Amino acid sequence: MTGAKKLDLFAGIPVADYARALEWYERLLGAPPTFFAHETEAVWELAEHRYVYITHQPEHAGHAAHTLFVDNVDALVAQIAERGLEPAQRETFSNGARKITYRDPDRNEIGFGGSARIRPPSTHSPPRRPP
Repeated sequence: MTGAKKLDLFAGIPVADYARALEWYERLLGAPPTFFAHETEAVWELAEHRYVYITHQPEHAGHAAHTLFVDNVDALVAQIAERGLEPAQRETFSNGARKITYRDPDRNEIGFGGSARIRPPSTHSPPRRPP
């Protein structure tokens, strides 16, 4: 696997009510699906070769947990709020990284994370104490 020249990622999310989930994920992701694999599977391409999909599998609904790291988590959360969805949970870790979690109607978890903002080193030195 480590020697793979090309890799596509498909992260699946089983849902109980396909129509309700389709509407919810369109609001979360801000767009209709990129394509439909079949009549009860919708696929969004999030970035080149990186996909998330919902599929009607009621017996497995509610067990998915995915986290996506983005450049500007605050801007993304604001955009999602404009579409009527609010996070279920907000976390900040000891290293400053953050995770904002949403839960779909089946309780599947979709998180958006952002790395800690690292301040550039200071360009001036602190005052020296005399010896």
